[in-house]
Order: sequence, then C-alpha cells, then structure tokens
Amino acid sequence: MVKVKFLGHAAFLIEGSKKILIDPFLTGNPKAAAKPEEVEADLILITHAHGDHIGDAAAIARRTGAKIVAMYDIANYLVESEKGITTIGMNYGPTRVDGVEIVQVPAWHSSSDGKYSIGNAAGYIIKLDGVTIYHAGDTFVFRDMELFSELYGSIDVALLPIGGHFTMGVREAVKAVELLKPRKVVPMHYNTWEPIAADPEEFKRLVGDRAEVIILEPGEELVL
Repeated sequence: MVKVKFLGHAAFLIEGSKKILIDPFLTGNPKAAAKPEEVEADLILITHAHGDHIGDAAAIARRTGAKIVAMYDIANYLVESEKGITTIGMNYGPTRVDGVEIVQVPAWHSSSDGKYSIGNAAGYIIKLDGVTIYHAGDTFVFRDMELFSELYGSIDVALLPIGGHFTMGVREAVKAVELLKPRKVVPMHYNTWEPIAADPEEFKRLVGDRAEVIILEPGEELVL
C-alpha cells in the first residue's frame, strides 16, 4: 500500500516502504497541512530552486537525516549554503536511491533563489512498492510528456499543476492528461494565492473519462 498525502501547494508526502517528501514548502504556506517539525522523511525531492518548492527541505533533512535529491546545481547550492545535510545531485535521467527508482524528467519553468538561476526545473517519476507516481513540478505542457508512460510504464497517479500564471492552467493540464495517460490525477499548485486561482472541479469535468481526477484538500491522502 502506498499513500499520497497532499500537504498543500505542490508539497506531497508519499508513504510506503520509504517516506518520500516532495517540494516541502510548509513555512509561509497559507495552505500547509503540517509544520516542518511534524513531517518525517527518508528522501526529499526538490523540483526547482524557487522558495515555494525548496521550502523547508534543509531543515527537515537536518532533523530527520533524509537525503535530498535535486538537480546537480541545486544540490551543490544547498551543500554550500546549509550545514548538516546530505544531498544527491543528478540530472535528467534515471537513478536508484535506497531502493527507490527515480527518474528526473524535464519541466518547462525557471529555477532560481530569487536572484540567480540555479540549475533547471524538473519533474520526477517515482516507482515505489509497485506504484508509479509522476510529480510534474512547475511546468507548462509539452509534447514529450507522452514519452513518460512509453518509457516507464503506466502512470498510476499524476500530480499536475493547474493554477496558471507560473505553470499550466486548466486547459493545458487537460492536454497533459491526454499525453501522459495516467490512471488517476491529483491537481496541485492552485488557489494558494490569487494569481494561481483555479477551479479543480472544472479541471475534473474537462478531463472527463480520460482519467480519474481526485481533488485533495491539504491534509487529505490518496491510498493506492
């Protein structure tokens, strides 16, 4: 059994034989379902260096001993700026960390600390306990998404941004579902602030029978 818990914005905790935390922006997140000190993790995956994604990664890693997996440049940036953490820098492609299969895939987005560009944005395909999960990170839709299921097998659940302004909006996310062909979809990265306001029910309606759309409120989880 694998649980996918929505922590708000783009933060998720995937729990199975390992606990995998993705984009743990909790401090300062008005939609956060947990505080950094309440979250446990074995691995922390970061999609890009913006503050609303890198978030509390270093603080949680120091407390829990979790390894941070990120784009090579972001991993180096964290090691240079933070103490007491372990990072695994990678680039687009597959790897295995502590028995978890991880593929870092492209995302169309910027990546910076607010002043300087740091690495490239990414998404992740994660295989844990027989379940395949795709976290898109912040991205616009792109045709190469159709390669993901072709290369790595059927996607059980896709975590897709729908808020627009910085990422795909509803229309583009529906197209992403067509390309990815996942069994289930969880919308994310919407309604945290006014610029990314979106209606998940509209997204669900437009996806139709292409996939099962699961709308999670922060703190709710999907059991696979």
